[in-house]
Amino acid sequence: MATIKIKQVKSRINCPKAQKRTLDALGLRKTGRVVEHEANPAILGMVEKVKHLVTVEL
Repeated sequence: MATIKIKQVKSRINCPKAQKRTLDALGLRKTGRVVEHEANPAILGMVEKVKHLVTVEL
């Protein structure tokens, strides 16, 4: 599968707890951090839940 880069661009302050846990599961703890994951349905679903906080590069 393809690898995607996910970058957190907005703060997690005042986000619901579920979104904070999703960011933790993706490995994003601070604004500006970039992580790489395989583009599988589970990861893409997590990105969809926090799409207002992150950007995705292919």
